[in-house]
Amino acid sequence: MNPDGSAQDPEKREYSSVCVGREDDIKKSERMTAVVHDREVVIFYHKGEYHAMDIRCYHSGGPLHLGDIEDFDGRPCIVCPWHKYKITLATGEGLYQSINPKDPSAKPKWCSKGVKQRIHTVTVDNGNIYVTLSSEPFKCDSDFYATGDFKVIKSSS
Repeated sequence: MNPDGSAQDPEKREYSSVCVGREDDIKKSERMTAVVHDREVVIFYHKGEYHAMDIRCYHSGGPLHLGDIEDFDGRPCIVCPWHKYKITLATGEGLYQSINPKDPSAKPKWCSKGVKQRIHTVTVDNGNIYVTLSSEPFKCDSDFYATGDFKVIKSSS
C-alpha cells in the first residue's frame, strides 16, 4: 500500500543505490562483483563506460564475471564462459548468428533474442561506484538465477 492509500504494483519495486566500491579499483580490474539488496551483480568498466547486470547468465546460470568481453556487430558483449552465449553490456540482449537457409551464399548476421539479462544502473559520485537495481516490472530470464541456491558470492557469515 502506498502512503496515499493506493495499491502498490507488486512487480514494481524501487531500490536505493548501494555503494559497491571505488572508481579507481574498477578501472584497474575492469570488473567487480557485489551484492546489492541481496542480488548478486557484476559491474564492468569497458571503453570508458560502466555496465552492471545479474552475475549469472540467463541461459544456464554461468558465472558472467569470469567471461570475456568481445564486440559483436559493433556491440560490446560479455561472453558466458560455460556455453559462449553473448549478452550485450548496454541492454542485456542475447545475440545469435542467423543465416537464411534458402540462400546458400548468404552471410550470417547477428540477431537479437530480446532482453534476456537484467541490467542495472551504475552511477559515479565523488569517486564512489553505486549500483541501483532495475525496477523494470518485466520478467527477465536471468531473474531465475538471481535468487535462491545459485549464489556465487560467499557471505562472511
